[in-house]
Amino acid sequence: MPVELNHTIVHAQDNRESADFLAHILGLTAGEQWGPFVPLVLANGVTLDFATIPAESLTVQHYAFLVSDAEFEEAFARIRQAGITYYADPHQKRPGEINHNDGGSGVYFMDPAGHGMEIITRPYGSGTPQPPSA
Repeated sequence: MPVELNHTIVHAQDNRESADFLAHILGLTAGEQWGPFVPLVLANGVTLDFATIPAESLTVQHYAFLVSDAEFEEAFARIRQAGITYYADPHQKRPGEINHNDGGSGVYFMDPAGHGMEIITRPYGSGTPQPPSA
């Protein structure tokens, strides 16, 4: 059997808030709480299990989601409609912009727990490289 990622736990200050936030941006629906987890199932079968932990124990992580061009436009519209600050880069040097790495579109934003979220339309290294920005 080939190895696949099945699920991972995403720490949050409020598991329902974080799961619903990401579900809304991605056009998905978070599941019902199961034990300490609120699940969010992605199209490839991977489940993000959001778990509430104390704020002082939370370590900020990065999560990137590969979406179609149409899904990107829909998600990006929801980001703008919600007034969420977004960036073209992970270091937050280009606010209010998206990137076009590998000939696609990409954007970074933060979730309620402070995790760095990213949506991209092309996997890294799959297309035309972009020159580094100054």
